[in-house]
Amino acid sequence: MMKILYVIPWLYRGGAEKLVLETCIELNKRNGITTKIITFKKDNTYKSLSDHVDWQIIPSSIKLSLFKKNKYYIDELSEFIFDFQPDIIHTHLWEAEIITRNIDYSKAVWFSHFHDNMKQLRKKLFRLNKKDVTDLYEKNLMLKRYKKINNNFICISKDTLQYAESVLPEHFHKKIHLLNNAINTKHFKNNTTTFKDKIRLINVGSLYPKKNQILAIKVLQKLLLKGFDAELTLLGDGPEKDNLLSFSKKVGVHHKLNFMGFVNNVNEYMLESNIYLHTANYEPFGLVLIEAMASGLPVVTLDGKGNRDFIEHGLNGYIFKEENPTLFAEQIIELFKNQELYNNISMNGQNTAVGYDIKNYVTKLLEIYKASMASIN
Repeated sequence: MMKILYVIPWLYRGGAEKLVLETCIELNKRNGITTKIITFKKDNTYKSLSDHVDWQIIPSSIKLSLFKKNKYYIDELSEFIFDFQPDIIHTHLWEAEIITRNIDYSKAVWFSHFHDNMKQLRKKLFRLNKKDVTDLYEKNLMLKRYKKINNNFICISKDTLQYAESVLPEHFHKKIHLLNNAINTKHFKNNTTTFKDKIRLINVGSLYPKKNQILAIKVLQKLLLKGFDAELTLLGDGPEKDNLLSFSKKVGVHHKLNFMGFVNNVNEYMLESNIYLHTANYEPFGLVLIEAMASGLPVVTLDGKGNRDFIEHGLNGYIFKEENPTLFAEQIIELFKNQELYNNISMNGQNTAVGYDIKNYVTKLLEIYKASMASIN
């Protein structure tokens, strides 16, 4: 029996949280596997998924001090780990890293998940401010902990892999594994929508500057100015909403813009759309792109680095390095006018998505776990 413990700060909205839940659901179908998820906070927007896993909230925190007066609130978590006796402890997101690595449990093989390029581990200080100094302190502390427990690392894309290799000392490099993210493709039905009426664009992501939805609005504006009937649906919420709405009014496209907020039924909105438009300046991987491809939507995306791993320009989608709304609009128009092209891109995207199914992911993950366990025995 292999016992696997996943630790993540909460189960609130993000791709990391959804991946952990989907992973545990699939692992629980495998013989000889027991899983447990621990969060520090009760926030949970994935109740439909978490109902199918063993999930527990253990409030935990650490207050670090540059003057070595750290305060630890981890007794309950530590007690749980020693009682559960996991073979694998797999942590997700920086808060979970900091908190768990201060628990001295040597019976498990430890894994850290690079869901992005964790800025706390960067090599250089960009500015001598309090945040940078704190990050450097946390980095040095974590590198010591990682070395002590012979830590392993999983990276979700070639870009995060390159980053990990650049910031981690060389003796860790054999412990770094590339494992692209995955989805449950069964949750996404192939889209059968045609272009008979209008261009229905969809964009999924939190409304933060890095997601760059203002580019999507500019693309919508170009399409409307060229005389095409088009609309844009934004799924997600965040502090940029007012700015995006204000800009859409300024350029006269607000009547063609739908703000739907955060939703759990993304798949249903995909079925009502016919192009997935992704505009993030930086994308560590891009699970939502795989979801769109599984739904049969041709993807038109800005190059966010991580999405280079699976988007082949002109074959299974379109990926642009230049943040040029005219280029995006022209490509969407070409798809609109050419049903054969649309169908080819759609089919190739669906075939790509199959390779990123959660079943394949979990099989590869277990291989990494078992090899790592064998290497220390």
